[in-house]
Formats: sequence, structure tokens, C-alpha cells
Amino acid sequence: MTVRTKVIEIGNSRGVRIPKPMLEASGIDGEVTISIVGSELVVRSIESPRSGWEEQLREMVATEGDLPVDESAASRFDEEEWEWA
Repeated sequence: MTVRTKVIEIGNSRGVRIPKPMLEASGIDGEVTISIVGSELVVRSIESPRSGWEEQLREMVATEGDLPVDESAASRFDEEEWEWA
């Protein structure tokens, strides 16, 4: 979808109006980041730093991926010196 629009004055700044259908199609809502790539402005939704973790955890548990990565990582100290209270 492509639309043509103008840069407008908004106080001391400039902006563009983004049509509602474009926002709905992009899923952009709330806070965004704006970056410059070449001569283009790129607008992206801000994702939570932990976005997708819940689904990844479910998948990991389902495939037994939550087991220790390396059980042989125990050191001699762990086996001989450590006292569990």
C-alpha cells in the first residue's frame, strides 16, 4: 500500500499523517522508533525486550530443551568440597 502525503507543520516540528488503514496493516500502535536508512525514514513499533519469551519457553519445555546444557560443568570443588546445608 502506498499513499502520497505532505510534510506538515506541527508546532516547531514537522510531521506526516499516517492513514489509519496503513497503521492497522502494519500493526504499529503506541510508541515507535524512527531511524534514517539512506534517505528514508523508517518507523517501527517498539517491542518489549522480552517479547516472545513466553512462547519460546513453552516450546523449550515441550522439547525438553530446559535440561542443563552441560551437566559435566561441575568442578572438583563442586563434587568434593561443597557442603549443602
